[in-house]
Amino acid sequence: MKMTQKPTQETPSQNINLISNGTRISGDIHAEGDIRIDGYVKGNIKSKGRLVIGAAGSIEGDILCTNIEVSGNFKGKISASELLTLKSTAVVAGDIIATRLAVEPGSIFTGTCQMGPVEKTAEEPRKS
Repeated sequence: MKMTQKPTQETPSQNINLISNGTRISGDIHAEGDIRIDGYVKGNIKSKGRLVIGAAGSIEGDILCTNIEVSGNFKGKISASELLTLKSTAVVAGDIIATRLAVEPGSIFTGTCQMGPVEKTAEEPRKS
């Protein structure tokens, strides 16, 4: 009797990438799925999924994701094509481009904010 197994395919939303507390990364991150950062990243992050910056997380660089939730520290340019949520413990310094923005009392934001549909130029870096 021959048994065949169908290969399982994960959808991008099922892929979760975790950078835990105590981990430091220098470099760019490109992911198809979700990312949670509780450590430190110095570099750019691009994902088709959701990015969560935990309360202990810290990022310096540019972010381009569909949905972003910030509870920790961020410095740079942040672009959310759908929803950006700043939790009460968030500290953000830089530029925000978001279709929708939710800000909890207690969060700290220093910089500029552009609301509305994210333009293609903000979604994809230009190639020369």
